[in-house]
Amino acid sequence: MPHSPIIYFDHAATSWPKPQAVAEAVQASMLEEGANPGRGGHVMANRAGKRLLRARMALAELFHVSNPIDIAFTYNTTMALNMAIHGYVRPGDHVVATAVEHNSVRRPLEVLRRKHGVQVTYVDTDTQGHLHVKQLEQAMTARTRLVICNHSSNLFGSIIPVEEISVICHLYGAKLLVDAAQSAGLLPIQVEQMGIDMLAFPGHKGLLGPQGTGGLYLHPDIDIEPLIQGGTGSHSEEVTQPLTRPDRYEAGTPNTAGIAGLEAGVKYVLNESVEKIYTKEWNLSQRIMETLLSLDGIRVLGPELGRPRTGIVSFVSEQADSAAIAHRLDREFGIAVRAGYHCTPLAHGVAGTLGQGAVRISAGWNTSEDDVDRLLEAVQWIL
Repeated sequence: MPHSPIIYFDHAATSWPKPQAVAEAVQASMLEEGANPGRGGHVMANRAGKRLLRARMALAELFHVSNPIDIAFTYNTTMALNMAIHGYVRPGDHVVATAVEHNSVRRPLEVLRRKHGVQVTYVDTDTQGHLHVKQLEQAMTARTRLVICNHSSNLFGSIIPVEEISVICHLYGAKLLVDAAQSAGLLPIQVEQMGIDMLAFPGHKGLLGPQGTGGLYLHPDIDIEPLIQGGTGSHSEEVTQPLTRPDRYEAGTPNTAGIAGLEAGVKYVLNESVEKIYTKEWNLSQRIMETLLSLDGIRVLGPELGRPRTGIVSFVSEQADSAAIAHRLDREFGIAVRAGYHCTPLAHGVAGTLGQGAVRISAGWNTSEDDVDRLLEAVQWIL
């Protein structure tokens, strides 16, 4: 089969390409408002400040946040998760997480375990990545301060019942931190209705913004210790970090141009609707699964055909190494997928794929039926 322009199936890592409006917003920000927002009263600084406010308001609309200042910008989900975990958990606390968490959760928790005596319990899921809420409840103790779960697994594509988990958390007096790396822009998120206390999200995936963007929603009753301290453009005469939101959590010069692109991406999602985007990706995932399941020696990970999942389809083959399959898809067919452990060895332990990894196919907002056809033809050719 002839080599062709890139066909992109790695949206779970970063969505690409971006809507045209995103690139235009980044360029406009650089050309027209390239000053530091909140640092100075001149026209350009004011324009940049208003840009950040508009982006915050768009995110608040998407996540049903009452007050936009409860959203702090970060550079990615990893930073947001670290802010929440290190800023909220205290020495000797107990934290409950799931067995399908990303290393952005696991590694900070392991640091807290080693250095501060924090007790960590990972609650098992089934082999398809589904969490049994009763097992999570059994892990709760009087010392449990925080529960962490991803909204959707970046390996399985499975969807975690956040609202049910929230009820249990609050029953035990714990707070709920949700990792929305794979769900923001794809699944409906209403932080207040769903009982989410903290929400970490990326700008560069389902929200269609540039890399280097993301954020953390904090319930107005929650205060965390800032991850970094420094200039905020406000209360500069004080020696300590201000309590004012969002300044408290946004020290230093922000990625204004990136946030301008993020605003455009969020507006695109709002206009299309998360329901429409999810339906498209789910339909594509089902087509991919149907063909893969028809091939000998293939095991598809995650929820069974017909069940809810995000646009992620991961598989392993008895005939070929996962890395070799991904390499051939890239070099021979111009198709980008992701192979390996996907920064989630916990989930690979659940799947039984720690020795081999998996090939992850992830569709996105602009994936076409033709893209899927060419992907499936290439996989069948290789195998």
